[in-house]
Parts: sequence; C-alpha cells; structure tokens
Amino acid sequence: MNTSEMNDQQVAGLASAICATAEAMGQEMNPGTAAMMAEDLCAYPVPVVKAALKACRFEVKGKLAMADILSRVQLMDGRPGKDEAWSIALLASDEIETVVMTTEIQQAMTAAAPILRLGDKVGARMAFNSAYDRLVATARAEAIPTTWSVSLGFDPGRRVIAIESAVRMQLINQQSATQYLADLRITPITADGQAIAGLLTGSQANPSPHLRERLAEVRQIVDAAKARNDLQRLKKAQADRVDTYLRKRKARKAIAAAQRKESL
Repeated sequence: MNTSEMNDQQVAGLASAICATAEAMGQEMNPGTAAMMAEDLCAYPVPVVKAALKACRFEVKGKLAMADILSRVQLMDGRPGKDEAWSIALLASDEIETVVMTTEIQQAMTAAAPILRLGDKVGARMAFNSAYDRLVATARAEAIPTTWSVSLGFDPGRRVIAIESAVRMQLINQQSATQYLADLRITPITADGQAIAGLLTGSQANPSPHLRERLAEVRQIVDAAKARNDLQRLKKAQADRVDTYLRKRKARKAIAAAQRKESL
C-alpha cells in the first residue's frame, strides 16, 4: 500500500469518526464537511485526534465545530503550560543543572535571559511568557510535534539523574539517553557506569547498593511529583464542583427571594 492510499484511508477513517461524534452529540453532519475537517486534522496523530473527539462528546455543548476538536488536539501535544515551562527555564539558567526542555522553552529563554541576568526576575518571567505563548501558538498552528532535548549542566552526577528521569517520564527515548551518556563519556568504565547504561537501554544491569539507593531516591522524587500533580488536579476539580454548586444555590435563593417579593 502506497503513502497516498494510506493517507486516503486515514482521512476516510477520521471523517467517519467525526460524523459519528457529531451524531452522538445530536448533530447531522455532511460527509463532505467531515472529510474536509479530517484532511486538516491528518497533520496530527490519529490516536490524538480520536481522543480529542471523545473529549468533545463529553465536554462540548451544542454543535461540534473544528475549533472544538483542534483546541483539544493541541492541548494533548505534551507541551508544558507557561508556568511549568518557566520553572524548567529557570532551572536551566543554573549551569550546574542538567535540564530536559522543549524547543519553545529554549527559544523563549533566549528572550528572557538578558533581563534575568540584570536581576529582574519578574520582568524576565513576563518576557518569557510572552515569547513562549507566541512560539507555542505558532508551533501548534503549524502542527509541529513537541521536541524535547537535554541541556547539559556541569555536575556529572546530576546529568545521569536528569537523563534517567527523562527516560522514565518518556520525554526522551533510550537511544537518545544512551547517546547523551556516551557523549559525556559516562560509558561502562566502572560497574556503576555499566549499570547506568543497562538501566537506560533496558539490558541487564547490576548497580551497586549505593547507586541502587540513589536511583531509588530519584524514582521516589519523580513519583512524588506525579502524585502531587494528580492531587492538585483532583483538588481543583473538587473546588470547581463546589464553586458551581454554591453559585447555583445562590442563584436559586435569589430567584426564590424575587418570587417572594413579587407575591407580596
């Protein structure tokens, strides 16, 4: 099967999914319109588009629109929000630290770095956020995939920890991690060096008790950070539900008071 046939099948499959989503939302969509939308969405991975369609079925009120699908597709591209991006950029400004960042973070930090060197952290953050928002919007409009790269710091031990964490979080693949370690000459010279390479490549690894303990600490930090993020999202969702309930109750009370006043 050639590339053209594969693309045609992909468009047809997405068009069918778009029509089915619209129908599930109580809307009848013209197949030609769905095919046109599918052609535009083919620039993105099919699983991501289908996940966005599923989100639309649960979240969108009213008719399905291209903007509804596209906004959800773009939010699934793995790019950090600007607050998280700034934290990563700020960490990268420390030459000791090894940091994994996206292309947009790296480019936005170029605009913020001169201001940060003057000691104006607030101004640097404003410059960073402005540049980052613009760069992300452009990348998403052009359907450019998210690319992560490693900014190497001076501390060799932190390099290993940062790269191993990036692999575990699936920001970079094992092949890239192995190459970074090779470039740093952190090769299997020692038993722990062999163990680190083995952990990153998925081959047999026998780290020393000290290294095993150190890597376990890293995993605990990463897992704890993920758990905190999950808890924050849960708390926000609960707070939103409570806020919605309180606003509705307040509205009901206001309506009841108005009705009592009219009846007097």
